[in-house]
Amino acid sequence: MNSSPVICFGQQPCGFFPKRFLVAKIQTARRLQQVIGGKIVFFYHDSDHDPRETQTILRHRKTGEPAKLNFGFVGKIQRKFSPCYLKRMEPGWQMKTERQLPNYVGSDCVQLFQSVSASNIAEFCLAMYQRLGLLEGIEVTRSSDPALRCAACDVEDFFVDAPYKDEIVRARYVGGLFQLHEGGDSFVTWPASTFSKEQISPARDTRLRWMQSVLHCTHYVAGAGEKAYLRESDAPEIEFINRDFIDRSDEAYTDISH
Repeated sequence: MNSSPVICFGQQPCGFFPKRFLVAKIQTARRLQQVIGGKIVFFYHDSDHDPRETQTILRHRKTGEPAKLNFGFVGKIQRKFSPCYLKRMEPGWQMKTERQLPNYVGSDCVQLFQSVSASNIAEFCLAMYQRLGLLEGIEVTRSSDPALRCAACDVEDFFVDAPYKDEIVRARYVGGLFQLHEGGDSFVTWPASTFSKEQISPARDTRLRWMQSVLHCTHYVAGAGEKAYLRESDAPEIEFINRDFIDRSDEAYTDISH
């Protein structure tokens, strides 16, 4: 058992400028820490693969119109199916995006964006969040970490980082098969090859139990979307805290004045 509180919140990479709901989770965790003490852990789910989640919504500085910017990915398979920690940016993406940014953010944000160098989108996002000062004093635990994966409990519903057409994809394991969801009722399936725990990450409904088996948190800050599917009965020892309200929660946070 923990001798002091462990306050946790989780999030996959959510834009090169983070979505405001992530900032609200961080603020909620810090406020709770001021009351009860302990440490804060960011469960960075960089094993996720959905490219829609990394969209960065910025508003035009003159018109106020929202624009959805995203990474340029190396190839269709990586974009759709590779885990975020293996999704690479296409050559020239950062420079191209940098030229667009002055329409949406100030020069300080542009310079911060310019300063980041990373080999994949998970690293890029994490570096941006750190340079924004959001994660100071917060412990970051990544779902792609092989040591974490080996230490985690077994779960019945999971994904495997598996080879597919010269790439590594996040394939669901279903009854001896690997499966990729192409949309709607369309799936690609093939016989599962041998895999180890270092390749496994949890599905949505098993993520909490898998995470908790390693982090042993006492408090978990949950977003509105998470509350809809978190199976709190899987971790009755956790006290669940609703994240603070924040307006325009899906839009990007670009305030670096603090």
